[in-house]
Formats: sequence, structure tokens, C-alpha cells
Amino acid sequence: MLELLDLRDRRERLEPRSLEIDPSVADAVRGIIDRVRAEGDDALFDLTLKFDGADLRQGGLPVSPQEFQRAEEAVPSELKAALDALVERLTDLHRRQLPAEWWDERDGIRFGEIVRPLARAGCYVPGGRAEYPSSVAMTVVPAVVAGVEGVVVCTPPSPDGSIHPAVLYAAARAGATAVAKVGGAQAVAALAFGTASIEAVDRIVGPGNAYVTEAKRQVAGFVGIDGLAGPTELAVVADSSADPAWVAADLVAQAEHDPDALAVLIAFDADVVSEVEKALEAEVARAGRSEVVKAALAHARTVLVADEDQAVEVVDGLAPEHLHLVVADPGHFAQRIRNAGAIFVGGFTPVPFGDYGVASNHVLPTAGTARFSSGLRSADFVKVSSVVEVSDGAAARLAPEVARIAFAEGLPGHARAVEIRARGRRPT
Repeated sequence: MLELLDLRDRRERLEPRSLEIDPSVADAVRGIIDRVRAEGDDALFDLTLKFDGADLRQGGLPVSPQEFQRAEEAVPSELKAALDALVERLTDLHRRQLPAEWWDERDGIRFGEIVRPLARAGCYVPGGRAEYPSSVAMTVVPAVVAGVEGVVVCTPPSPDGSIHPAVLYAAARAGATAVAKVGGAQAVAALAFGTASIEAVDRIVGPGNAYVTEAKRQVAGFVGIDGLAGPTELAVVADSSADPAWVAADLVAQAEHDPDALAVLIAFDADVVSEVEKALEAEVARAGRSEVVKAALAHARTVLVADEDQAVEVVDGLAPEHLHLVVADPGHFAQRIRNAGAIFVGGFTPVPFGDYGVASNHVLPTAGTARFSSGLRSADFVKVSSVVEVSDGAAARLAPEVARIAFAEGLPGHARAVEIRARGRRPT
């Protein structure tokens, strides 16, 4: 069932799956963005009717207070409690991630950094194959913890113009200030440039399909983005201590996300692979989303490695979004990893715990971008500004050396700006 790649007798660095956007998608997105910039809400109404089958011209794009109230009444109490606990866990996690303001004073120079939240943030929450109240919490909570004043959620509506009650409950519980019934590239364009109903934001976060991803790429620079999300990924490193049935369940859990989801099993001997394969057949047979699971597992693979060193090389080459370590000493192995979005340590820590906020945010780097980026954090919603105050004495002392560098770079105006300070205070 899993494609086998045996690297035990050769050292070969595996490359991550790259994020490739069809040129036709890029062209379509460019047209959508241009139209939203030019026509505002009118374009959003037309595009929402075209792509989602929902006519919102009478009811409007923003979710009303009455809709929030009905949603709260519709969500079962047990699900409310689970979502409340998710928000609380995420709030605790993200409070630990904020950079601190600091100050120092040395030789007449007072310096430090001040931390300020963004004014507005946009959180994209996908729809279509499933509803994702967890993604609402994952994107809204870190923004709220950071102190962002305006947090708007955009998510595609159902054909009847409604948003799933659990999504609305999660948005309210997490602290979103507004929810707009719009999805796709048009939602990204609205968040980036603003319309009558949706105020422009400073940063857009959250995963989406190829059109959403391409739209984020095209608006980056006009507005901040968290990254470009490709299909979800999992690498499992397993040795003979792993329970094959548990590993098989983990692979299926990953595969049920999306037909393009990528699962990789990294093992040290063929017996482990054989046992997992047997267990996987049984697990796929009982899978609830069997067609999606089978499509995803069609491009899953197993990599056989000679030892831990090679396993580390393979993981760092793949830079997976999720890494699950099911080996005899997973804590030691985790310390050796450089490139992974989130690391799940030990047999009792499957990735779904992280998907639902057990000490991790599930908005993570994909397509090898874990080589240079991190998962979504509250720090992504703040800016850090340097602050410097130089006394008259320090200015006189530092001016000569600063001027030398300025002259060496051919910038005499810079030199003069500091040299005139060296002559003392200006007259009062």
C-alpha cells in the first residue's frame, strides 16, 4: 500500500514536496483580486453566489448578533465545553509566546524595544469538505492574546447563507470581533484591501485551498501573511518498540484530511514496515472517509533507513509539518531535529492532540518551509520597535567614530548630522 524507498545502503537527502500553483489559478486569482479592489462588496456578493451558491445581498456579509445567538443555542453542551477547553488551552499556550518590552541604559545611551500589537488581523477559516471550529480558535486566540483590537474571521457560507453553528460559537468564544460570510481568494482580497463591509487588516492568517494560498501570495507586501500553506504532511519515525496498529491509525488520521495529504513512514527495518502495512489494511477498511483516505495513501511512502543518524537526515530534508516520534527514546531523538513544524513525542502523543490544541497550534509550515519558519504564534501579531535615546555627552563621544564610518560610505550628510551634536547642546 505504501511506496517503499530503501535508503539503508545509500545516503540520499530527500526533498520536501514543493508548493506549486497552476498558472491558471494564479491568473484567476489575479482577476478576483482586481475585481474586489475595484468593486468592493458588489464583487463579494457576485463571487459568493458564483462559488458558494449563497445570495447574500439581502442579509449582508457580516454575521448578525441574532445569528451568533442562534448558533450558541444550537451547539450541543458537550461540544461547547470541548471548544471552551480548547480556547483555554490555546490562551495559556500563546500567553507564553509574546516578546517582552525591555530597557537598558549604558554610558549615556538609553535603549530598548517596545512591543505593540497589530491594529487588525484577518483569520481565514476554510470550509467545503468539513467545518473547522478548531481552526477558528487556532487563528483568533493568538491574535486576541497579542492584544489585536479588531479580529475578523472570513469563512465561506453554505448555499442558504448560513455559517455552521460550531464555527460561530468558536469565533465568539475565542474573541473574534466580526465574522464575514465570504471565502476563497475574494475573502483574502477583501481582508487585504477592505470593502464597505470588511475593514482592511494588517495581517492575514489561516490555511486554505490553492486559490486562497495564491491570493495570500499575491497580496503579501500590501499586508502581512503567516505563510503559504500546502497540503498537510506527517512523518512518523517508528522502530520495533512502536505499536503497528497505533502507527496505522496515525497514518489514516493524517490521510483523512485531504486527498493530497502526505504521510511518510520512516522505519529502521522491514519487519516494522510489514507489520504496519498489515495493520493499515485493517485501518483503511474501517475508515469513515475511506475515499479521501485511499486517495491520500496512494502517494504515501515508507523510507527504510540504516540508523538514527540517517533518520534525522531524512526528517530534516523533508522538513515535515508534523513529526511523530514512536521510538525507544523519542525525547533524545526530538532534540536532534532541526526542521519540523511540530514534534509529537512518544506513542501516546498522536498528532490529533495537537490538531485540537493540546499545547500546540495547528497552523504550521508545510512544503518544506519548516526549514525557515515556525507555526502560528501570538508573536506574529505584534511588532517590535527599537527605541534609542542618546545624551549630549554620549553624542559627543560617539560622533567621531560614527562620522568616520559615514565618510567611508560616502555619506557626508550622515556625518554632519552627528558631528553638530558633538559641539554641545543647541542654544535654548
